[in-house]
Order: sequence, then structure tokens, then C-alpha cells
Amino acid sequence: MPPRTRRAPRRTEALTRDVIVQAATEILDADGEDALTLRALTLRLATGYGAIYHHVADRDDLLAAATDDVLAAVVAAVTAVSAPEATPDAEPQHRLRALALGLFDAVDAHPWVGAQLTREPWRPALLDVYECVSTQLQALGVPEDKLSDCAGALMNYIWGVAGQNAANARALAASKLDREQFLASVAQRWAHLDPARYPSVHRARTQLREHDDREQFAAGVDLILAGIQAVHGGGAPGR
Repeated sequence: MPPRTRRAPRRTEALTRDVIVQAATEILDADGEDALTLRALTLRLATGYGAIYHHVADRDDLLAAATDDVLAAVVAAVTAVSAPEATPDAEPQHRLRALALGLFDAVDAHPWVGAQLTREPWRPALLDVYECVSTQLQALGVPEDKLSDCAGALMNYIWGVAGQNAANARALAASKLDREQFLASVAQRWAHLDPARYPSVHRARTQLREHDDREQFAAGVDLILAGIQAVHGGGAPGR
């Protein structure tokens, strides 16, 4: 008789939703969104499909839950410095900047999060981000009837850049080039454009390889906060 195939031992620890989401996050970080399958998850957790489905509805639910966890951690970190004893860093513009950069760093560390942001804009963590932004804008002196416009401008910028960076990360991974080589190839393509028609692109290409995405993002956040404060608040944005 042919030898029987040995099965992987079943897990003995309790399986919870948090454990499942953490395992899914590890798979996503290591191998990307395509690698996250329920089969991969059952193998990683040494459990069966039924145990997984007891805690999550399907793969989409799992992706959304993992995204919620990443974003919730950023909001929690910013909220933690809101205590009165956290003065000078507790000023609203500092917290808004910290939140924006925290979200940028989260998507940079987990590019798959960027792809999830526009799929379900009503997800709890996204709503928590909106509440956090609105609360800090209100503390800045933004009138209540202008909060929606100001929060929307800042959040659309954050999510737009985050989504673009996530797309760039996927393009970079697909190209099999490192970042410097990838940017050099883009700069080379721009060099062939008509300088009379694209003078600004030609100027930008000389800085493309050396530019820092995070610094550029932070500069955009500062411009938006400066504009909000100039129109609706008082003073200049601080760091």
C-alpha cells in the first residue's frame, strides 16, 4: 500500500479573529495581496476552513479587517498624545501632521492597505480617521460649517497620495528594479519629451531620482494646513 500523506498537526491554541487578522497581515506584508487565500491562511494557522469562517465572512472581510487594524493603530497613536500633559506636541496642527505622516508611513509599510482605502470608505477605521481630523480642525478654530470642506481637502490629499504610492510600490515590484533604477527609467522617458511642451516635466526629471516621497508628502500637508489656518484659523502651522 502507498504510504499515507502525513497531515500537518492541528493547532492547540484558541483561534480568535485577532489571530486570524494578524496572520493575514503577515501574509500580505510578505507576499502581497494575491498571496492571501483562505487555503494559505489555513496552512499558516494549522486549522480548517470552518474555523476561519467562524470569525470572518470571506476574503474581502479579512482584507477589510486587516486594513482597519493598520489604520486604527495610527489613530490610536495620535490620540494618545492628546492628553493635557502632552503640550507642546498636543497642539492641533502637530496632531494633524502626525496623523497624516502616520497614515503615509502605514501605507508605505503595508502597500496593500492603499488598494483597500477606496473600496469601502465607510469602514470603521476610515470613519475614525475622519473624526480625528475633524476634531483637530475644530480645535484649530475652523468653523463648524467649514469643517467638512477642510477635512475633505486634507483627507483627499492623504488618501490620494497614499493610493498613488501604493500603486507605485506595485509597479516597482512588477518591474523587478530597485527604486533608483525605476526612477532613472522614468526620468529617461521624460528626457525624450518635447521641452517646449513640457518644460516643467523636464525641470522635475532632474530631481526625480533624489526626491524623498515622505518629505514631498509632508510639504503638501503643511501647505494645506497653512491654507486652512490662513482662511479659517489663526497663526502659522507648527511642527
